[in-house]
Amino acid sequence: MPSRTSPFHSKSRSASTPGKSGDRKPAQKLNAMHETQASGQPPSMRKSSATRESPATIRSASSRGKSPSRPPAKTPSRPPSQTPKIAHPPTHAVVSRSAADRLRTGHLWVYATEIDQLPTHSASHEPTLVPVTDSRDLLLGTALFSPASQIPLRMIARESIDESAWLALLADRLRSAIHLRRPLLNDSNTACRLVFSEADLLPGLILDKYADLFLLQLLVKPLASSAVRSVVIDVLRELFDNDPITLWERPDPRIRLLEGLEAPTDGALWSGATATSKTVFQLNGLRFHYDAAAGQKTGAFLDQRENYAAAARWAIARQATGKALDVCTYQGGFALHLAQVCRQVTGVDASRAALEVAEANLGLNRAALAAEVDWIEADAFTLLRDLAEPVSGSAASRVWDCIILDPPAFAKSRRAVEGALRGYKELNLRALRMLRHGGLLVTCSCSHHIHWTDLESAVASAAIDAHRRVRILERRGAAIDHPVLLNLPETEYLKCLICEVLD
Repeated sequence: MPSRTSPFHSKSRSASTPGKSGDRKPAQKLNAMHETQASGQPPSMRKSSATRESPATIRSASSRGKSPSRPPAKTPSRPPSQTPKIAHPPTHAVVSRSAADRLRTGHLWVYATEIDQLPTHSASHEPTLVPVTDSRDLLLGTALFSPASQIPLRMIARESIDESAWLALLADRLRSAIHLRRPLLNDSNTACRLVFSEADLLPGLILDKYADLFLLQLLVKPLASSAVRSVVIDVLRELFDNDPITLWERPDPRIRLLEGLEAPTDGALWSGATATSKTVFQLNGLRFHYDAAAGQKTGAFLDQRENYAAAARWAIARQATGKALDVCTYQGGFALHLAQVCRQVTGVDASRAALEVAEANLGLNRAALAAEVDWIEADAFTLLRDLAEPVSGSAASRVWDCIILDPPAFAKSRRAVEGALRGYKELNLRALRMLRHGGLLVTCSCSHHIHWTDLESAVASAAIDAHRRVRILERRGAAIDHPVLLNLPETEYLKCLICEVLD
């Protein structure tokens, strides 16, 4: 290990390999801007009936008994199939059979490639809500309409509703989501995710609480309205009326580009006290700095809260309390929890800004931590390669009791899965070569495209190449404030394996 001359050690970083500072977790998984258009097929709607009949024939008056004059020739009538019809612009979206079948099972998304017809609209007057039907005109429900997205339709109701009904439904679902999580907040945990998008039947809406600061993310264009923001503010004022809260809106830059969202206005959306963007919150009794204007996503990884505590518990249970390494530490979540039980802890991240926050968090908790803690600014792959093979991976390098691997999302699309699995295997291979006999490996993936079997296969393959036998002690997911909607598997994105190296 390099000698410590400052709070951070510098290591060369690879330009092609992401560190923890990369994007993470996306609620929704969008890959590129995709402009959708109405299909141009005739709408399957009832048209007007046949054209007006020809005027009745008028016979000339004639004297009694006198032969009538020759009647004019009759206008031949058109067959019904040739009767001209009046075309009406489509007012609803028609989806493919596969999408309709999926929506009937409770899924909430319709991809651009699954839409047969979109409602006609001008660029300046896009509807925010559209009825959705199948090819037989059977109603499937109402969706948020985001034409620039790869997921243009996100279902919010199984029936047809208008904007006033939607805003009332939004308020009810916000209250329900917050009431579900209120019991999680106490003196030791003052932060949690209050609303988790699709898992709370509010696609594209995320709301986090960090002590007295609330962070709102509106990730789809139909939500980015003053009416929606007003409902969120009203519900928070109603449910947290005794707290001096401040609400900030913080969009995800990448998703804002993909969805065509405008930048939010500067300053807080609402504040019941002196507006500030900084606070200190607690997770599992440890204190952390928070800045609404800095950091990734909404600012901290609340989904790992329970896994932080589980790693410390397992370190005690398996007597892995010597040297611990937290790879992709970000702002020190795993590192500081392990510092409560380990003798020496090192946190690694490619982002110096993240490590500066980690050092400040260390200062907040210094009196409660027994470990010697230091930070290394480095690319994870490069550093692990250097640490794992000082003597060709021999037992002499196996000096670590516990290693945490918590990288950013390697697979942001299905096309990236193959390369992501190579990355996961590489990280786990290096870590397994560094752990002592009986050591603890905590390895995570936050890519919803990476399934449990994928992650376990990558770790198993790494164990074979490292000539180690590995036992899974526990499989864990995101914290309880990030529930999984079984009808929408994409809400289960975080996987955490806690493993023991047997030899």
